[in-house]
Amino acid sequence: MKPPALENERVKLSLLDLSNYKHLLPIAQQENLVQYSPSDISSPEKLKNYVEIAVDHYYHKTAIPFIIFDKLKNTYAGSSRYMNMNWNYKVLEIGSTWIGREFQGTGLNKQIKFLMLEYAFETLNFEKVEFRIDERNIRSRKAVEKLGATLEGVLRKNVYLKDGFKRNTCCYGILKEEWNTIKATNF
Repeated sequence: MKPPALENERVKLSLLDLSNYKHLLPIAQQENLVQYSPSDISSPEKLKNYVEIAVDHYYHKTAIPFIIFDKLKNTYAGSSRYMNMNWNYKVLEIGSTWIGREFQGTGLNKQIKFLMLEYAFETLNFEKVEFRIDERNIRSRKAVEKLGATLEGVLRKNVYLKDGFKRNTCCYGILKEEWNTIKATNF
């Protein structure tokens, strides 16, 4: 699998790896940036470990991690990835998305998701894209709902967070046959 570089006039998504992750250190240090995530990126060592795990999943063809470059602000903004890629069932998840606070609410995340959805459906030929979000993370839930994703259910107490809290996870999905309408309506 050749690593993609997804790009439009606003954002460029490149493969996240050990050669470029240090660009994310200042962003990862922002307090409570990933408060609803089971991942811990709060120190340089923890961020490196986070990237090492993502790279390992990439080589096992179950993830494609991206580093996000905001072309408007001419700086790195965060990370996102395809994960839990099931090539047999043609289902993947877009997740582990985090962008610095200065990029939130600017439209950057919508551009990121557009590129990732377009590539998943139109190039990789996946049939379904899922999003799994902490039930309490209203901002992220509203964002994927605005994209056109459908709430398919809630997994109760299925993921431990780094503080020991066991969260409920909202499962959203977009089907390939919905993509053209969603693309025309929302992008």
